[in-house]
Amino acid sequence: MDKKKKVKVVRLNLSWLYLLLLGGIFYLLFKDSSAANTQKTEWARVQEMVLAGDVKEIDFIRNEYKGLVTLRSDRLEKYSADFGGKVPERSPHYMFLVTDHFDAEREVAQLNASLPKGEQVKLVVSQGNNFWSGILDWIFPLVLIILMYVMMFRAFRPMTGQGGGQGGGFNPFNVGKAQGKLADKDKVNVTFKDVAGLYGAKEEVMEIVDFLKNPKKYTALGAKIPKGALLVGPPGNGKTLLAKAVAGEANVPFFSMSGSDFVEMFVGVGASRVRDLFAQAKEKAPCIVFIDEIDAVGRARGKNAGFSGNDERENTLNQLLTEMDGFDTNSGVIVLAATNRADILDKALMRAGRFDRQIHVDLPELKEREEIFKVHIKDLKMSKSFDVSYMAKHTAGFSGADIANVCNEAALVAARKNKSEIDLQDFLDAVDRIVGGIEKKGYLLSESEKKTIAHHEAGHAVVSWLLPHANQLFKVTLVPRGTSLGAAWYLPDEHKIERKSQMMDEMCSLIGGRVAEEILNGEPSTGAQNDLERLTKTAYSMIQNYGMSDEFGSLSFYDSTGSRAYDFTKPYSEKTAELLDAQVLKLVREIHDKTMSILKEHESGWRAIAQELLTKEVIFADDVEAILGPKVKDKNDELIEDKGDDTISEA
Repeated sequence: MDKKKKVKVVRLNLSWLYLLLLGGIFYLLFKDSSAANTQKTEWARVQEMVLAGDVKEIDFIRNEYKGLVTLRSDRLEKYSADFGGKVPERSPHYMFLVTDHFDAEREVAQLNASLPKGEQVKLVVSQGNNFWSGILDWIFPLVLIILMYVMMFRAFRPMTGQGGGQGGGFNPFNVGKAQGKLADKDKVNVTFKDVAGLYGAKEEVMEIVDFLKNPKKYTALGAKIPKGALLVGPPGNGKTLLAKAVAGEANVPFFSMSGSDFVEMFVGVGASRVRDLFAQAKEKAPCIVFIDEIDAVGRARGKNAGFSGNDERENTLNQLLTEMDGFDTNSGVIVLAATNRADILDKALMRAGRFDRQIHVDLPELKEREEIFKVHIKDLKMSKSFDVSYMAKHTAGFSGADIANVCNEAALVAARKNKSEIDLQDFLDAVDRIVGGIEKKGYLLSESEKKTIAHHEAGHAVVSWLLPHANQLFKVTLVPRGTSLGAAWYLPDEHKIERKSQMMDEMCSLIGGRVAEEILNGEPSTGAQNDLERLTKTAYSMIQNYGMSDEFGSLSFYDSTGSRAYDFTKPYSEKTAELLDAQVLKLVREIHDKTMSILKEHESGWRAIAQELLTKEVIFADDVEAILGPKVKDKNDELIEDKGDDTISEA
């Protein structure tokens, strides 16, 4: 029985190719480096050098009719002027050209006859490069070019993977191909169970899911599913995750691509990629095409046209408009897109037949935040005493991504403390670190500065505690974090609308620290910069946008469409602008006087809280209540709050 011979496969190690290429580049760069410092001269001058005893050696290349002169080392300074001040020690120093009748042996022998034996010149005669060296001079660069091409092709070759072979690398020969990532239906494992909260958004996309699962149910009645749905909302709210969940629920392939992937510096690439993307989608139909950050390519045309000559983005947008309106209604390709700037999108993109449905993905509410916390703590080693609802109440205004960050940071905090479990305090410390920044330990403050900061934060606490519409105080701290030297932490009420009285109470709370400094020191400081910035913005919003002024009545100058984003003119006259500024100034002064009267009326309580803060550095709402009594609350707010709690408890 014959034994099969094992064939030994010789694999080429590309590392040697890289080394060869590198060595070749160095050879080409430095093979003539010595000649770069060689000075050209005439044979007559060489004769003078030889007779002066300055020449050590002459190398004569016969077939090139040239000679190379090497000077004696002790005579280099004599010729420094020819070399810009210093003669290089590396030879040859000079080169001269002659005719074919030149007899080097005879000429050098005549010169040596008139020189002492110690100063005679050594002559070396050669034939120069042979045939093979000449061949090498032009073949070697050719080989290097071929190697560079091979390695560039290997580096740019797209990796085998998703997106029809497009994902994972850049191919210079497929620059117009779509770079989207394709997740087949068996690879999309995200469902609505993985998306916590987003009740309203999930309800709207359920129709899309049902169409993809049961298309005949709609087509039999002549119904047409929306071709595109636009997910609109702040960053980190789960727009991309919701789009993946739609694909997972419908069990269809999922194309994902960023808006910035379409636009390149090359003309026509963006439009080509749009065509290729939809061509791939039709082959995989039914499927979902998801374009993240579509505002990168879908910005309104004609905006700021005088400052930008980039028509490539507009061409890409035009192609996208054509594709979305061009493919068959019942082809089974549904386009989902996400953005947090729907106001700047082109109107043609938003019309019926393209993105004809907007799905708002808002910040999670209390119950939704509880569910998001439960999702993210599922894999964490939690303490049994951890209260999810308590953390949900303390993270009002947090997005889903923010909550995920809080959970991860809490785990890091517990690990730094060498704990075996993550408890509630770790989460509170994580919120402090994320919102306020890292704690600055050993931060040195003078006694007067520390006293001013304590009274500043106590001013915030007292004013917010005594005003019915101000947010609920949680704690006051003197611990420096980030750029702040102290802070008053609140539990914001999740109002859908805000009344004028609520906004004014919040403004009083903002300026409470600044007014407290004026009472304490008789002058303000720079510590209230952030408070004043927020105060000024709120005041202008009340007058300019919300019509909360007797002088302007129901006028609003707010532009919700963004059509005036690049206008250099205001939608009102200069006289109106002066009147607007006067109204804002009047409102701010009214807020200041009201805050001043509150602090003076309760000066003893304010100073007591400041002293408590200087002693403990961190005080909570219970400490403030022990000094000022129960917080003053608005009855209407209490009724709304109680109703919300009942709803949550029943759920």
